[in-house]
Amino acid sequence: MNTFFRFFYEFVSIFFDGIFMIFKGLINGIKQIFSFGDYAKVVSSYKDAFNGNETLFVIVTIIILIIIVGIIGLLLFLLIKKIKRKITENFSKDELLNEIGNLNDKVRKLMKEKDELMAMKVSQLGINPDENEETEKTNSDEDIDINGIRFPKLNAMDIQFADYKVKKYDNNFTLEELIDDFRCFSASQLNLYYDFSILRPFFAGLACGKLIILQGISGTGKTSLAYAWGKFVSKDSCVSSVEPSWRDKSDFLGYFNEFTKKFNETRALGEIYVSSFDDDVHTIILDEMNLARVEYYFADLLSILEMPSRDEWIVDIAPSGWPRDPKKIINGKLKLPENLWYIGTINNDDSTFMVTDKVYDRATPIDINTKVAPFKCREQEAININSSFLESLFADAVEKYPVSKKVLDDVAEVDSYVIEHFRIAFGNRIMKQLNIFIPVYVACGGDEIAALDYFIAKKILRKFDQLSVALIRDEVDPFINYLNKKFGKGVMKECINYLETLKKSI
Repeated sequence: MNTFFRFFYEFVSIFFDGIFMIFKGLINGIKQIFSFGDYAKVVSSYKDAFNGNETLFVIVTIIILIIIVGIIGLLLFLLIKKIKRKITENFSKDELLNEIGNLNDKVRKLMKEKDELMAMKVSQLGINPDENEETEKTNSDEDIDINGIRFPKLNAMDIQFADYKVKKYDNNFTLEELIDDFRCFSASQLNLYYDFSILRPFFAGLACGKLIILQGISGTGKTSLAYAWGKFVSKDSCVSSVEPSWRDKSDFLGYFNEFTKKFNETRALGEIYVSSFDDDVHTIILDEMNLARVEYYFADLLSILEMPSRDEWIVDIAPSGWPRDPKKIINGKLKLPENLWYIGTINNDDSTFMVTDKVYDRATPIDINTKVAPFKCREQEAININSSFLESLFADAVEKYPVSKKVLDDVAEVDSYVIEHFRIAFGNRIMKQLNIFIPVYVACGGDEIAALDYFIAKKILRKFDQLSVALIRDEVDPFINYLNKKFGKGVMKECINYLETLKKSI
């Protein structure tokens, strides 16, 4: 065994001696670099032998070497400082996490004390905040009434629709007939007048996704268009007025009140819930949606509605389930109905936030900046329409009027031009929308090129708003000339109008 230990010592020593020599050599090398005495000895031994020109070269050599040594010293200093900062940050993070944990404990204790104090005050007034028979049970270290009803409005809907059977209407019209009926209904019943140039993109937007954005100057009928749509399909639109204080989805969908043990049910939540019982077309109007940041309070729904499978359209309403929750809220989760559309209205002024590219990419923006003069139209009553039938019309349009190869080639060329001259590109999501928008627009009685013009202007050129106008000043006129040459002079009206407006802001 002694022989093995001697072997092990000698064998392993070779490795560790090598490691030691590396560090020793590194340290000796650094010492050698900064050995100013040795430099001085060499200079001193040769100084008497230098002539005039050689002395100049010696001075230059010394200066260069000093610079190199200084750079090496600076690099070593920065390396040591970075290592030290990293170590300090790690210690600081640990201390911060511990402090956050302590603060969370204190907050929980304070909240519990507050609830106890409020309960004492309420009991003194002779009021029972739960309004239900109380049963004690611990949930997340808090006492809750597991037999209570925290969604009274939604539970009432369960009772109301307990025996409800989905109605199937005798729908047999085309998209072109539907859009004409809506136009005449708005004019004859509501004295609201809309041009086909607005209604065709509106219906194409309904086909592209569940979110439409109506934007433009105030007083042009943005909210009234969404309102009229609800009246036309015999399901009044739910108006959810956005407030500047909205910060997350709880402002839109509601929140659980820890004191009353009730859920604050918003009108939007009620409309989402009631929509899940039938196959009618439902609408929620997000009035003045950019008074708050859209990506804050609507971010969850934006992501959920992007899911390819509608079975995945599930939103979290509460952290967990209660025994007497509404039947469609399972474990605190609610499936978003397929027959519900969200229509947001936007006024662009100093009191509002800019809508981000993320939101615009997932929505269909429609500009309404002009008012249509009153016109005479036949009398038209409201209709009943199944959401599934409406979506079948959209699907039939995509199949019957697919985007032509020429248009797809033109889009590819425009894309290449925009990338080359403006450094902007559009992805698969926009191409998917284009392949739905154009066929539905055509099925509504429109022209393929007009649909392409509108789509490019609202979905692609809109991205120019993010660019510095000064940087693209010289590219605007050539782009207008390119569009006129590619599609014919004045054919791309929407695109050219946008670019002309952009020029005026330069």
